[in-house]
Amino acid sequence: MRVDNAIFPSMEQATSFFGGPKNGPFVMVNLLKFKDKAEYADGSDSDLSGTAAYARYGKAIQACLAAVGGRQIYAGNVTGMMIGEVEDQWDMIALVEYPSLAAMQKMVSSPEYQAIEIHRKAGLAGQLNIRTSKIGR
Repeated sequence: MRVDNAIFPSMEQATSFFGGPKNGPFVMVNLLKFKDKAEYADGSDSDLSGTAAYARYGKAIQACLAAVGGRQIYAGNVTGMMIGEVEDQWDMIALVEYPSLAAMQKMVSSPEYQAIEIHRKAGLAGQLNIRTSKIGR
């Protein structure tokens, strides 16, 4: 199995993801890998860790999620693996519930989200986003 962490989806991935069926609520599994040091485009906060930069994003995104009816269900540091093996383990996992694809798209397009995304970009080395739906839907 090949695993490619990324910070942004390709145009093809975004079109496929948001062009899919609008079938109601889903939970996004975020597998996060942080940079050792934050990398802000303007060179600020060069002494900040990637984890700390992402924490700024994590705190600010709560209002963006609430504005579209979403919510963070869980966030925690990865502390070990029992089954399987990866070359480079993720640092953190976050579970975020959205009422619909349209709600998520509205959030990531909002000026409020665009303003806080600098912290996400500064802190992340890469991630996987996995959309899930409840069994029985």
